[in-house]
Amino acid sequence: MATEAQHSTTRRDFLFVATGAVAGVGAAATVWPLINQMNPDASTLAVASIEFSLNGIEPGQTVTIMWRGLPVFVRNRTDKEVAEAKAVPMADLKDPATDESRTKDGHENWLIMIANCTHLGCIPTGESGEFDGWACPCHGSQFDTAGRIRKGPAPTNLVVPPYNFISDTLVQIG
Repeated sequence: MATEAQHSTTRRDFLFVATGAVAGVGAAATVWPLINQMNPDASTLAVASIEFSLNGIEPGQTVTIMWRGLPVFVRNRTDKEVAEAKAVPMADLKDPATDESRTKDGHENWLIMIANCTHLGCIPTGESGEFDGWACPCHGSQFDTAGRIRKGPAPTNLVVPPYNFISDTLVQIG
């Protein structure tokens, strides 16, 4: 038969755990709105991904679209540009990346990349520079026809955003 002291200890332990649980739930309920307000609002999430049509972009032509407030180059490269990009030895590249890693299988002629120089965020001009790709007019960074840094102060290649081909003529970024 249990003694009076054992019953009060058990009751005391239960009250201690119950009080701690209520305090934990109360703290979580108080902190949750503060954490939740840091999530992006609906207008930001709405532009998190975009779809655009490749119709009308001729070989050798580049168009600039906007995604998340950033300019994005979409270039329909010629067969010559693709061949030149694939022929570059990796040892010649400051930030080695194959042409295949910057494009999608079956769509090697389409190059999609964020149009900000990785040095200080300037917008490079297309079809210019020593490598017939892009050249940053501000500090002299030069990129090849695959958007890879070849010369100048930019530390890395132009950034390829996450994208997928929904069909042969429709692409989704983001």
